[in-house]
Amino acid sequence: MDLDDLLFHYFGTASLEALDEETIEAGRERVAIAFGTEQERGRRFALWILLEALGSAPDPQAAFKDERDRKAAEDYLWAARRMERH
Repeated sequence: MDLDDLLFHYFGTASLEALDEETIEAGRERVAIAFGTEQERGRRFALWILLEALGSAPDPQAAFKDERDRKAAEDYLWAARRMERH
């Protein structure tokens, strides 16, 4: 999944900086609904990463039933936190 495509699909633009908080919240809600209903693992993981970038991703333990997906999400969080520090 392409990030710009995801942003355009859920927010109507690839540039979130141009949006007001109400529009961002509405898009965030659409992403959360899509995450909750998506069945395909790769698409679901991409939606979770978008939610994480928006500050509203559920904890990996609650978000993923499959242990491989949980581990991938935990690894992603570890790497993202490490990048924030540098």
